[in-house]
Amino acid sequence: MAGSRRSPPADAGAVTRAVADLVARALPAGGSVAVALSGGRDSSALLDAASRIAGDARITLVAFHVHHGLSANAGQWAQFCQGVCDAGGIAFASREVAIARRPRVSIEAAARDARYEALAALARENDVAAVMLAHHADDQAETVLLQLLRGAGPRGLSAMPAIADERGVRWLRPLLDIPRDVIEAYVAKQRLRYVDDDSNADPRYRRNALRESVVPALRPVAPGYPRTLVRVARLQAESAKLLDALAELDARSAFDGRSLDRAVLRALDAPRARNLLRWFLRRQRLAAPSAARLAQMLRQVTEAADDSQVALVHDGIELGVHRGRVFAHRPAPLAYERPWRDGDPIDLPHGTLAFAPALGTAIARRHFDASRVTIRTGVPGERLRLDGRARRPVSDLLREAGVPAWERGALPRVYCGDVLAAVACAGVDTAFDARPGESAFALDWRPLRD
Repeated sequence: MAGSRRSPPADAGAVTRAVADLVARALPAGGSVAVALSGGRDSSALLDAASRIAGDARITLVAFHVHHGLSANAGQWAQFCQGVCDAGGIAFASREVAIARRPRVSIEAAARDARYEALAALARENDVAAVMLAHHADDQAETVLLQLLRGAGPRGLSAMPAIADERGVRWLRPLLDIPRDVIEAYVAKQRLRYVDDDSNADPRYRRNALRESVVPALRPVAPGYPRTLVRVARLQAESAKLLDALAELDARSAFDGRSLDRAVLRALDAPRARNLLRWFLRRQRLAAPSAARLAQMLRQVTEAADDSQVALVHDGIELGVHRGRVFAHRPAPLAYERPWRDGDPIDLPHGTLAFAPALGTAIARRHFDASRVTIRTGVPGERLRLDGRARRPVSDLLREAGVPAWERGALPRVYCGDVLAAVACAGVDTAFDARPGESAFALDWRPLRD
């Protein structure tokens, strides 16, 4: 624990004004608001300022704490936050999270994702109107520098917005224009207690290394730091909005709610086409690809032949081409096999197959009674005979039925014994058709939609 620090000459009152101004703008009718409280200096200042303006702003305050377990002191920090809230009469809720290690994802990024997911869950459970975060001007400037080093474009350089609606939650960052020294002055003036996170000094984390090595060298040659980079972020946010507006104009003739018209992408010049494709991926709630990856995606989806097997993997989904349009879809599930049970729908990785009672024009009930029935994925070379015509490849029947290439192999097949009886979206083999008026089952395929 640490006590107050000597106050630098700064306008500590700017903290409460900033909180009051953003709450008035984002929540004019008031409501329940949470503060993400780590117990550190910045979030402690934010909680104190929010409690001081709560009455005039007509907000009810609650504090959320996320216990990462990354430090041996994490349990003490959670207790400290609970104690601060108990002393101030502020409702408190916390959640422990486990940080999942993922390939090519830093521990910082994994912890950040886990923290936001936990805060969003707490917000939904407690029915709050918004969650306030304590990011300040120095944090914003560091984010701009980090994004510059990653080669980010306008959206990345816009850094953190003051108001954002994501994950079903409204996020507020009222301190983005407030430098660290002003927050230190506020903490000293109000004699606030807080905890120091030892990981903030660990140079293995890129942000910490930047803060310790690069920022001190910048300050003498850039006296306006961090406010100049806060201004950069604001200007880049405006540029990003203009690019989105341009994409929306192009999307009017290209986007149908699920897919993009390849002809429109081809007709646009390369920068504008990339902008539209980037906008489309964001509409699918996908992470932004690198510039090189985006260019590769654009080239492949615009140059591929119609109905070709395009499968560009990105952020857990695939981009595919079907009938002149670009789709973002789930990858096809791995091979599966399920037993049929009379009357029960079959739950599959990508949808549900139900068997609706019917009379004629479906699979005759007698075939289900006479053999073991299973539901499986497709296999190479399978064929069906429909309406007494010649046996034909199932892949051809599904293509003619308008089924996208990426869905064909995974569509459920009904096997009676070891013989293919029917394929969802294709039809029933003549040998298994019910006679007129005979008890039968019709296939009712209900796919999961992206």
